[in-house]
Amino acid sequence: MSDSKRTGGRLELRGIAVSFPRGRDVLPVLDGVDVTVAPGEVVALIGPNGSGKSTLLRVAAGLLPPNAGTVTLDGERITEPTAGVGLVFQEPRLLPWRTVATNVAYPLELAGWPRPRRTARLAELLDLVKLTEWTGARPAQLSGGMRQRVALARALALEPRVLLLDEPFSALDALTRERLNLELLELWHATGTSALVVTHSIPEAILLADRVVVLSSRPGRVVAELPVDVPRPRTLATLDDAVVSPLARAIRERLEDAAA
Repeated sequence: MSDSKRTGGRLELRGIAVSFPRGRDVLPVLDGVDVTVAPGEVVALIGPNGSGKSTLLRVAAGLLPPNAGTVTLDGERITEPTAGVGLVFQEPRLLPWRTVATNVAYPLELAGWPRPRRTARLAELLDLVKLTEWTGARPAQLSGGMRQRVALARALALEPRVLLLDEPFSALDALTRERLNLELLELWHATGTSALVVTHSIPEAILLADRVVVLSSRPGRVVAELPVDVPRPRTLATLDDAVVSPLARAIRERLEDAAA
């Protein structure tokens, strides 16, 4: 990476409320949500279906203006997409006519980076996600896990201070998902980027995060924030232990209460 160990940014969401039109009425999706991600911290966001998790990430990314509340990154308001925030969707959303290299480099092109700088940064990114030998491949030639690695590299291209991940591995098989979660931890360690991760998996939340934030059913409100007191580095054994841990039971109880 360009810096040996960058410190991630501080992301603060305060009083976030979002409603969508529904006929003559409105559908409240989020109601006064407060979430903070400290520099270099990983926070997992978990909640019932329809609790507004993905909507909150879109607000945090500057893609959706909230009806109320503010989003700041290191004290600066976010009202539109910014290079300081990277976003990875559930689906990779790669451009099918572009190669691995040109998909990853696309944000650098849009940002106007000169070719030598793009080339150097691209080499860093492809090495980071272990795709150096696949630079000329098209997305259709890649496995699902490889496509998601390309999406991760693209999201990291502009060296964001915060990475937002919306269930990035949920469409993959269990073994691939486990492997990519470990690779995600390696990426986090290598970049120092703060992260806000949406997941439906309690073990995954415990494996990845420093804190787990639980949202209620719609309209989403924060009903619990639980620290993950599990030493790093973490392994697949950590994932196995997480399934039956007291923390997992506590998260499950909060989710059951939230869905009631």
